[in-house]
Amino acid sequence: MNAPLADPTFWSRFQFGFTVIYHYLFPQLTMGLAWFLVYWKWCALRTQEEKYNHAVRFWAKIFGLNFAVGVVSGIPLEFQFGTNWADFTRYAGGVIGQTLAMEGMFAFFLESAFVGALIWGEKRLGPQYHFLATVAVALGSWLSAYFILVTNAFMQHPVGYQIEADGSLGIASLSAYLLNPWAWVQFAHNQMAALVTGSFVVVAVGALYTLRGLHLLQARLYLRAGTFTALIASILVAFPTGDQQAKMVGTYQPVTLAAMEGRFVGGPMAGVAVIGQPNIAARRLDNPIEIPGVLSFLAYGTFQSYVHGLEEYPEDTWPDNIELLYYSFHLMIMLGMMFILLMAYASVQLWRGRLESSTWLLWVLMLAFPFPYIANTLGWMTAELGRQPWLIYGLLRTREGASKVVSNGDIIFTLIGFTGLYFVLGLLFLFLVGREIGHGPDEEAVVSHGEEALR
Repeated sequence: MNAPLADPTFWSRFQFGFTVIYHYLFPQLTMGLAWFLVYWKWCALRTQEEKYNHAVRFWAKIFGLNFAVGVVSGIPLEFQFGTNWADFTRYAGGVIGQTLAMEGMFAFFLESAFVGALIWGEKRLGPQYHFLATVAVALGSWLSAYFILVTNAFMQHPVGYQIEADGSLGIASLSAYLLNPWAWVQFAHNQMAALVTGSFVVVAVGALYTLRGLHLLQARLYLRAGTFTALIASILVAFPTGDQQAKMVGTYQPVTLAAMEGRFVGGPMAGVAVIGQPNIAARRLDNPIEIPGVLSFLAYGTFQSYVHGLEEYPEDTWPDNIELLYYSFHLMIMLGMMFILLMAYASVQLWRGRLESSTWLLWVLMLAFPFPYIANTLGWMTAELGRQPWLIYGLLRTREGASKVVSNGDIIFTLIGFTGLYFVLGLLFLFLVGREIGHGPDEEAVVSHGEEALR
């Protein structure tokens, strides 16, 4: 058998990667939708226009379905810390357990306690308290993300820890751990990317209704709010958050930066490869087309800055799948640029009053919604593949954190089970969301405001 396939660590990584990619399809939309709900509810309070309340009621149902499936699909991740990654948990549990517990006790409970009030409690709570419930859901979802990202940031750039007498890690400074500079940058970058996902989904539903000639008032609302937010968020993903993330990688993980660009030889005026194929055996990037100096500027702030090459580091510290890392990073960048261009054009057409009559553009906007999911997945693949071969950068290698008593057969068996379960769960989710979108916002709102929609 091929050596990697015979290694239980490979299968533990594969299983965790599969389950976490599937799980993150749902939280990114809830985080992206949360502040739309807050905005529309605020507009309803301020203007007393019922169209905003109908938007909140419709999207709250989509939010609730995403939240429910996100919770269910996230449970196996917690169990894998104890089953597949017991040595990692034993070594670092004194640190990462803090934020995982905070996420459950504070953020998740805050979000879950108020999501029911958001969906079903409007009449009982009244407008003002329903608005506060909406804000609580949004804060809970983003606070949950912060605690999770602090945990991941520690794995990328460990700070605030100490080595205990038994060799495990403990907290030396809780404030340093919680305020890890990597976490702040990663949080900003990740949350802007979630806003891109939410915006694209809102725009896609608006485009669908416009093309079908249904729920036109709501469709216009979705197109206006979604297009503007998608443009702003797409720009912020690239700059300043993406720029700062690149500088973090360049400063603390220079070997990762070299692998992301397929750069084997270091030097100043390092370019970003527009096209190229990493050739590990030959230690080069084949057929490169580069923009000179851009990588030096992105990583260190000046075009003349020196960017290290992979050959300057021991080979056992290189990421173990440079090709996949390279392509994940570059496809993510390509999609990000496409998002900016698409939403800039759509915003111009909206400003000119031509978006709703541009059939081809509406089709593009409707069909574009899967691509932010792909870009988010590629971004996380870049982060996690780039950290290899470390589980905690510079402290614990991945192979050292895997459980020693779990066999390939055990992992593959549960992986097959997760695949089947997630397939059924995904079909049920798509059916329920499709039914809600097919039903659309409250018909009474469409009838009562029908003339306004055609103005």
